[in-house]
Amino acid sequence: MILCCEGHDGTRHDSARRSFEQTFKRYGLPDAIRSDNGTPFASNGAARLTRLGVWWLKLGITLQRIRPGKPQENGRHERMHRTLKAEMARPPASNMKRQQGRFNDWVEEFNFKRPHEALDGATPASRYEVSLREYPGVLADPEYPGHYEKRRVKPEGTLRLRGVQVYLSEALGNELVGAVEVEDGEWRLKFGSLELATFDERERELRPIGSNRATSKGKLYKRKVSGMRPV
Repeated sequence: MILCCEGHDGTRHDSARRSFEQTFKRYGLPDAIRSDNGTPFASNGAARLTRLGVWWLKLGITLQRIRPGKPQENGRHERMHRTLKAEMARPPASNMKRQQGRFNDWVEEFNFKRPHEALDGATPASRYEVSLREYPGVLADPEYPGHYEKRRVKPEGTLRLRGVQVYLSEALGNELVGAVEVEDGEWRLKFGSLELATFDERERELRPIGSNRATSKGKLYKRKVSGMRPV
């Protein structure tokens, strides 16, 4: 079942969020969202988070990402995309308004008229059930156990831990992160239930989880923001 198919002039966070917000309000919240590793779904920051991913986590949505270069891990979605492009966007319409009209017509046929072999000839609309998880009006900070240290990330994506200023991700700007000592001098940083990084206070080294950011033993590499450099 295709819940939303809207054309945008780029992959910016704001336009993507508007589409997801309208969809969540209409159909409820999913338990998880699976995506590829491109913008606006993934970045090179801690846990590959983007602002969109941070918002989903605060909504209680689990992030699932396929492995880079493995589109078969989201095969049904990729197949739908290929069909959509072949039937509705090659060649594209002369302007976005007309293209959106094509998308709307195609979604109507896909959901309500076209039989699907994987559904034994049924239509997606005949099998779909709206989520019972309603879209909330206000989002609260993640909650952490009492023994966690809590840190509010600065707008540029940094926080101070054990006397060291570390960079996590701009996507986490103004968000509340929890830190817990898992071994002597080794800290685990989390956003809600998601593990972001480990920090070794003796080596002054941050080791992001699921990040491409380079680290070297004995050094902590930070994003170039005002007054910051490798230490």
